[in-house]
Amino acid sequence: MNHFPSVGGRVAVTPQSAGWQYLSFAVQTLEMGEVYAGDSGGLELAIVPLSGAGVIEVGGQTFNLSRASVWLALPQVLYLPPHTAFTVTTDSRLEFSVGGAPAEGRYAVRLLEPSEMRSELRGGANAARQVNHILGAELPAERLLLYEVYTPSGNWSGWPPHRHDGELGSVYIEETYFYKIAPSSGWAVHRNYSPQHGLDELLLARDGDLILAPHGYHPVSAPPGSNVYYLNYMAGEAVGAARATPPVDDADWAWMRGDWAGKPFAIPFGDGKQ
Repeated sequence: MNHFPSVGGRVAVTPQSAGWQYLSFAVQTLEMGEVYAGDSGGLELAIVPLSGAGVIEVGGQTFNLSRASVWLALPQVLYLPPHTAFTVTTDSRLEFSVGGAPAEGRYAVRLLEPSEMRSELRGGANAARQVNHILGAELPAERLLLYEVYTPSGNWSGWPPHRHDGELGSVYIEETYFYKIAPSSGWAVHRNYSPQHGLDELLLARDGDLILAPHGYHPVSAPPGSNVYYLNYMAGEAVGAARATPPVDDADWAWMRGDWAGKPFAIPFGDGKQ
C-alpha cells in the first residue's frame, strides 16, 4: 500500500490491486514492541482501532486509541491530512485499520470521538440493522466516508440492494467491506451483481475477510447463528458535503422500503402435515 508499511498486515487493497481510482485500505496487527511508521503522502487517512490499545504520534501530538472489541464499543477515529508522518506503538496488542483517498489537505489532524458519531437503525423486519456513521458526510473529510454496520443473526443488510458506481444516475464511490463475525466460526453471504458489467458473484465472508464492492449492487445476509459486523471505507468522486448523496436502489426491490416484511408466505401451508 503506498506510504503504508507492512507490519503484521492481514489484508490490504490499493487502487492498483483493485483496479479502481481512489480508495486504499489495510488492516494491521501490532504486538508489544512493534512499531508502525507511515506517511500519508498524497492521501487523507483514517485510522480505526478494532481491538486493543495503542499510541499514535503525529507531529508532536500524541493520541491514545483503545477498544475492547468491535462488539463492545464504538471506535475513536483518527483523521490525518495528506503529507503527515505518524507512528503507532502498543504496550500489548493492537489491531487497527488504516485507509485513505487522494485529498488536497483541507482539514487538520483530528481525533473523532464516539459522541460525535451518528448511529441509526435502518430497515425493518429481517432487514433491520444498525449503521454507525463513524466518519459520515457530516464529519470533516474530503473524500473519505466510514461506516460500521451491525447485522443481527438471521437478518439482511444493504437492503434494498443499492449501487453507487456511477451507473443509473448514481454517484461513483468505491467501497471495501471488512468482516467480523460472532461467533468467529460463523459466516455471511455477500453478493456483488451488476447486469451492466456482467457481474454476478456470491462470496462467503468469514471472520477477518475483506471483500470489495467494485460495481453494482452489494447486499449482505447473516445466516441464523451468525452476527455480522462489517467496516466500510468509501471514497470516490464525491467531495465534502456531496458525500451525503444517496445511492440508487435496485428497481426490482425498491418497493420493500414500504414493506420491510416482504410479503412473506404464511406457514403452515394447508393442514401443516407432511
